[in-house]
Amino acid sequence: MFAIAFPAFDPIIFHVGPLAVRWYALAYIIGLFAGIWYARWMVKFPPSLMTPTQVDDFLLWVLGGIVLGGRLGYVLFYKPAEYLAHPLEIFKTWEGGMSFHGGLLGVTLAVILFARSIKIDKWYLADLAACATPIGLGLGRLANFINGELWGRAAPDVPWAMVFPGAGPEPRHPSQLYQAALEGVALLVILHLCWRSEKIRSRPGILTGIFWIGYGCFRIVGEFFREPDAFLGFLFGGATMGQLLSLPMLAFGAFSIWRANRAKPVTAAA
Repeated sequence: MFAIAFPAFDPIIFHVGPLAVRWYALAYIIGLFAGIWYARWMVKFPPSLMTPTQVDDFLLWVLGGIVLGGRLGYVLFYKPAEYLAHPLEIFKTWEGGMSFHGGLLGVTLAVILFARSIKIDKWYLADLAACATPIGLGLGRLANFINGELWGRAAPDVPWAMVFPGAGPEPRHPSQLYQAALEGVALLVILHLCWRSEKIRSRPGILTGIFWIGYGCFRIVGEFFREPDAFLGFLFGGATMGQLLSLPMLAFGAFSIWRANRAKPVTAAA
């Protein structure tokens, strides 16, 4: 069988004394700051309900939502029995174990609370977060590839298949790259093109809905090429946990768009 050799990436970029700087952490940092920069640029256009300074203040709320939501989501969705038996293991985040769907719920809560604290439309803030999120998603998937984790299903007949260290001798789909292209690049482009319409921007919630539906669809497709978690395997009807968790996203996305179209358009802040 022909297979492309997996590049021998070192997951650690460099050391600063005892501190190891990893590609995964760098992806989070760049994704967060690039997303904030993008949101600061977006709020300059109508309806302009926030200031760039308020976007900066939102950064810590987003970070808290990602970390807390992502970790608790992984615990509850993927290994509830194991962590219930050893609850102190929940705090060992350095050993890995984050859930995107949990992180999304954490950020959603952060959006609601921050919007309430500065008295703006929560759907407007949600739209900003939705448009910026694919940047971090794409970088995160690239970091998964560099780490040689979350690899794809066996694909002996695919010319670009790779043999991943720790995944056995079979050539596999580089599904991390597929997901980076779909959840990162494609979703970012779709949302930006939709955001360019002032009519869409004036109805907060539409972009949020497009994000939830777009990510849900792309994640479901990507899971067909990704090897399911070994401790879960395939679930109902051969679906994976990632696919099952994405189904409610489609319903919420549809509701978000429906609600936005029934609401009154918002106007620029005075």
